[in-house]
Amino acid sequence: MTSFQTGVATLGGLLVLGALLSGLAHRNILSLAAVYVVAGFVLGEAGVLKFHANSGFVSGLAALALIVILFRDGLEVEGELLRGHWQVPLRHLAVGMPVTAIVVAVLARALVGLGWSESLLLGALLSPTDPVLSSRVVTDERVPALVRHTLNLESGLNDGLALPAVLTFAAALEAGKQDFVWWHFVLQDVGLGLVFGLVCGVAGSLLMPRAPSGARTIPSRQKALYSLGLAFAVYGVTVLPPRGNGFIAVFVAAIVVGNRRPDLRVSFAEHGEEVVEIVKLAIFTVFGSLLTFHALLLDGWAAVAVVAGTLLVARPIAIFTALAGTAVPRPDRIFMSWFGPKGVATIAFSLLILSRRVRGAEHVFDLAALTVFCSILVHGATETPGVRWLARRQPVAQPAAPPSAT
Repeated sequence: MTSFQTGVATLGGLLVLGALLSGLAHRNILSLAAVYVVAGFVLGEAGVLKFHANSGFVSGLAALALIVILFRDGLEVEGELLRGHWQVPLRHLAVGMPVTAIVVAVLARALVGLGWSESLLLGALLSPTDPVLSSRVVTDERVPALVRHTLNLESGLNDGLALPAVLTFAAALEAGKQDFVWWHFVLQDVGLGLVFGLVCGVAGSLLMPRAPSGARTIPSRQKALYSLGLAFAVYGVTVLPPRGNGFIAVFVAAIVVGNRRPDLRVSFAEHGEEVVEIVKLAIFTVFGSLLTFHALLLDGWAAVAVVAGTLLVARPIAIFTALAGTAVPRPDRIFMSWFGPKGVATIAFSLLILSRRVRGAEHVFDLAALTVFCSILVHGATETPGVRWLARRQPVAQPAAPPSAT
């Protein structure tokens, strides 16, 4: 295992490198996520970074990343936005995600020969998207507001929605659980996670006092720390007996807190993003260090076909199916069907599965890792041309007619 000193030096060096390259990344096809993954891969091959996939460090880092990311995603789910623009994002989530998972599972079963449980686990792992890795897609004003809102809301919600399926299939494959009963698992793990999240979210929103008008308020930075502490507390309370799912509880609690206390959501957005970025850096680097050429290409062209099918077949089928019968223009559909990159949620889920005694975990991880790695590269390289392509196909606004003379 990598020593503490080596780990700290590597983290510091990558933080410096990321800061220096950040301006360059905004001007061309360079993706910082790709830089971190490649850096982790190179350092792992060189023997500088050595992590065991089933170690407590890796599982702990994956859990930490999921807590922080799911809490941030939950805070961003604004009830007002959902009420005003919910139809297209809902179709992406309710239809697009399951279709994606099923198509990926069929591809894995047919091309690689995974069992159905392993194939469905891979499909669940690869169903979430992370357009944040292609930041221009959700920030560039040339992209229609509906497209930006849909992709952003989809990425914010699908991490938490994919989690129950990932955990269910993982539990079904876990060693020593031959008598696994899926509905019992869902009732306890998912049900208790939902209940704990609702209760803790309400309690957390009430515990932070609301300052009367003109009174001295709690500083915004302290509110951000309070929110982060609440996320960890919710997870810790939920995993105690009778043991609900802490990740689901964190996501649900964040939605409750974000809508009951917008001030906490704003404070976390102002001061908590640095924590999220550091956690992402660590996850991308450790993820890269666990990759090997042999493992990634163990299935040869069959693995490449699964990756290509996930990006070029599963996502387009899912989006065009989800948006069938809507008035969404065809260029917008094509754009959204391509920009469904696989990112940090898939990585964190995969690392968590890899650290458990799950049957076929290494094989599933290798396929998910190759897909994420390719997605980071190709989606990072195509975001700028993609935005330009979509902008050229938007209807030109007609100038207003001059007022008629009277």
